[in-house]
Amino acid sequence: MNTSLINAARLFGAGLRALLVLTVVTGIVYPLVVTGVAQGLFPGQANGSEIEADGKVVGSSLIGQSYNLPLKEGQETPAPDLKWFQGRPRNGLGTNTVNTQYDLILSGATNRAADNPELLRWVKDAKAAVVKDNSVPGHPVKPSDVPADAVTSSGSGLDPHISPEYADLQVRRVAERNGLPVARVQRLVDTHTTGRTLGFIGEPRVNVLELNIALKDLKGGTAGH
Repeated sequence: MNTSLINAARLFGAGLRALLVLTVVTGIVYPLVVTGVAQGLFPGQANGSEIEADGKVVGSSLIGQSYNLPLKEGQETPAPDLKWFQGRPRNGLGTNTVNTQYDLILSGATNRAADNPELLRWVKDAKAAVVKDNSVPGHPVKPSDVPADAVTSSGSGLDPHISPEYADLQVRRVAERNGLPVARVQRLVDTHTTGRTLGFIGEPRVNVLELNIALKDLKGGTAGH
């Protein structure tokens, strides 16, 4: 009996010591080491890839944002502010039962099949809106000009990027709305176009938040001239 109690106490003590050691190693030492290495080698990424403008954090380069007009009385969905470059679709295409696009509680896709009638209607409506919003006098947009990312949300619903083709499609509208030369806005897009990672991974892309910050700076630079 005594021997059994002694053995049980010995095993209990060994288990408790192992628990304490593993708690310290995996719960304190390891997180501190990983955090220190991340802050030392990749501080930007470790802190959320924050983007600053006018001395304050305005977002993350990893998460898309909306650029809408204030919601009017009676409106359920705010209209896009067409002075700015617009990201991938929201308010429907990025919505499911648990997520609204750019709502950071959860992320997810619509999970609808390619031939789903509701999805097809969303795409059709989104394409019509892109054609209407980006057609300017003398330069109408044709439905065939609209790239896929202009009418579909990403798998996460939080994509901060658009394709160079979609950015190019918006250049004339943005230039007209802001009273800027088309060539200057086009150069802005070209400057903010990122190529494939390592030259072969992914697709060329444009970060919409970074592009709009540069657009704001461009507008500020021309305001005094």
